[in-house]
Amino acid sequence: MTIRVTVWGENVHEQKNETVRSIYPDGMHTCIATALNKAGGISATTAVLQDAEHGMTEARLAETDVLVWWGHAAHGQVDLLINNAGVAMGGTFEQVSAHDFDWVMDINFNGVVRLTRAFLPLLKQRPVARIVNLSSLFGLIAPPEQCAYSASKFAVRGFSNALRHELAMTGASPSAFQSRWRPSSSAGSRAARCSGRG
Repeated sequence: MTIRVTVWGENVHEQKNETVRSIYPDGMHTCIATALNKAGGISATTAVLQDAEHGMTEARLAETDVLVWWGHAAHGQVDLLINNAGVAMGGTFEQVSAHDFDWVMDINFNGVVRLTRAFLPLLKQRPVARIVNLSSLFGLIAPPEQCAYSASKFAVRGFSNALRHELAMTGASPSAFQSRWRPSSSAGSRAARCSGRG
């Protein structure tokens, strides 16, 4: 199972700093992508705001499971983290393989946990900061043929609620929002192939 990660950055401010430019001539976002690629199980590429469509073309988004924004060096602080990872896998629990079930959980839930862990120390440095984790209506109800997706979104909601209590005395406040579920064409075709219905 390979997770496709796009490290998205704003490289102009970095290149204006001589010290940063000398250490990271290709930008910190490139260094992050290189490190992720060495971790195994991850295929990381980069994009920058200066690219066409701010680096986020439809083709790029279609090839991205997890999007990581790197702007700390440019702005010196992080006040807001939005985790909006979401893929779906249709079919009954028995039709969806363990591999595909884990794929959904790893992106939808573990992606939220990893990025929260990475950015929380920076967020806690700010007098007021917010963590916004996008859950789903399926994190409140559990329809048939969406076991993996519902499990992942219930997990996001539980994680967000527990973390909010833990951070109650700090300036960082996490929230979970339930969005309406709309499968993408790519998710639908993948689900059809995996469940043997397409």
